[in-house]
Amino acid sequence: MTGGELKKGGIIKYVVSVLIVAFIVVLMLYTSGSSKSFDEIKKSVVGALDKSNLQERDTASFKRDTGLNAADYSAVMYYASDSNISAEEVLLIEVKSKEQIQDVREAIERRIEGRINDFDGYAPEEVKMLEDAKLSVRGEYIFLAVAPKAEEYLTAFRNSL
Repeated sequence: MTGGELKKGGIIKYVVSVLIVAFIVVLMLYTSGSSKSFDEIKKSVVGALDKSNLQERDTASFKRDTGLNAADYSAVMYYASDSNISAEEVLLIEVKSKEQIQDVREAIERRIEGRINDFDGYAPEEVKMLEDAKLSVRGEYIFLAVAPKAEEYLTAFRNSL
């Protein structure tokens, strides 16, 4: 090997190392939680909601709609439409442990699929809204928005962390 080849190999190793470190930093930032309390995050999200069609729901509604028991989690915020012909809902859950995340995600996915089946054939705009639902997991927080302004609500959630 010549000196040029050794130098070129060293540069490539350095660049690869830098890229790996950068990837790890980005991954840690993306998956990290928040030092803010549930109430602070909830306040930011609720402040962004269009409450003309969304009303806060109690734990019984949360259990009926998702199959999850609110007492199993650190905190739950659940807003949904009063109308039976609207799929609009916003959910924020703080899990007690990371092990709960997969169960919650699966319950949310079942909920969305069930709602798509409910609206399929007669409410295509609701089906589209369900298909475009925004689901995000950040640390111990799980966020779901099924709404015309779902992207806006997701941004409020992310900015509140």
